[in-house]
Amino acid sequence: MAGSAGDDAGQGIPPHGGNRIAIARRLGCRPEQLLEASASLVPFGPPPELRRELRRALAAEAAPALRDYPDRSYAALRQAIAAHHAVDPAAVLPGNGAAELFTWAARDAAAAGVSLLPSPGFADYRRALACWGGAWRPLPLPLQWDGAFPQPFPWPAAAGAAAIAAAGAAVALPSGPAGALWLTNPHNPTGQLWSRASLEPLLKRFSLVVVDEAFLPLVPGGEAESLIPLLAGHPNLLVLRSLTKLFAIAGLRLGYALAAPPRLARWASWRDPWPVNGLAAAAGSALLGDGAALHRWQRRVHRWMAEEGAFLAAELAAIEGLQPLPSAANYRLVRAAGSPAISLEPLRRALESRHRILVRDCRSFEGLGESWLRIALLDRPGHRRLLRALRREAALLGGPAR
Repeated sequence: MAGSAGDDAGQGIPPHGGNRIAIARRLGCRPEQLLEASASLVPFGPPPELRRELRRALAAEAAPALRDYPDRSYAALRQAIAAHHAVDPAAVLPGNGAAELFTWAARDAAAAGVSLLPSPGFADYRRALACWGGAWRPLPLPLQWDGAFPQPFPWPAAAGAAAIAAAGAAVALPSGPAGALWLTNPHNPTGQLWSRASLEPLLKRFSLVVVDEAFLPLVPGGEAESLIPLLAGHPNLLVLRSLTKLFAIAGLRLGYALAAPPRLARWASWRDPWPVNGLAAAAGSALLGDGAALHRWQRRVHRWMAEEGAFLAAELAAIEGLQPLPSAANYRLVRAAGSPAISLEPLRRALESRHRILVRDCRSFEGLGESWLRIALLDRPGHRRLLRALRREAALLGGPAR
């Protein structure tokens, strides 16, 4: 099986969450009236340090972050990122969000051969591969797991004959470097955190391994499973990071790639001259350049993850008709309980239209369908509003309304 990312768009299914402005326009309300649980961002960001840096940049004489073209080398930003991860600045390439960098990763992946995409998985990888005519095959993942994270990556069990036959894909375990493998750790949308030890052997089996670690900095203890320490010994490894999730700055569009310098130099020669604007570059330097402030922020995020993650999981499990799955990330994948599973689309639409609450439509995730939703972690007031709405719509799940 091979495909393109146009499939989801053709069905009118958004490949991303976070469409608050468009949905507010459709519903005839203000964006701030919508509770956003479809995009998984820290709910109490952006940090005060970022606001101060942006005010400083705008107030500076002649406002060079606005007036001047950005430094094409992004030297200060690359140095801040490199120091944060203890890598060579030449191994860093900032981007206009991780989405831009997926596009260049896909160009290399398309040249390497067929890409394996764990399924269910993020639709933007398919979108990026479609830009270059890249072929891909799903690598079906088990849809049951326990909550003892980190876990071993489910290979070769994920590529077992029964799962492959069910997906209609002829995927075989490669015996040597061949094609590309795309991973998200923690995985999107399941929230599974895979151990570095279980991922490292895969670097010998593929010509290119793309690892999206956008959510990893939010996970307590998650950095211990990062593949960044393996970069020096594996020129076929590419790690992508985003500042969007940790700092709640989706509007600034800032991410970065970590990889062998020759690969990133090639990407830089392909793309537009100034993909990262001056304000975003200043913000990134400030956020990653102050180690003490970053540590304080991550401690706050990790406390929120531990407290609100446990609270939301327990409350969702108490709602008849819903089954939340264990997650190490700042979102919960929820399935309709019972067999046969009912569609959760009526519930999602009711939350949106009657309660002004957005949760993630999972139909764009390869391997999922209408019986699944993904719900972002919120703060406690947001969770209480969400849970009240879910209980009031219990009739859509086959239970009594409350």
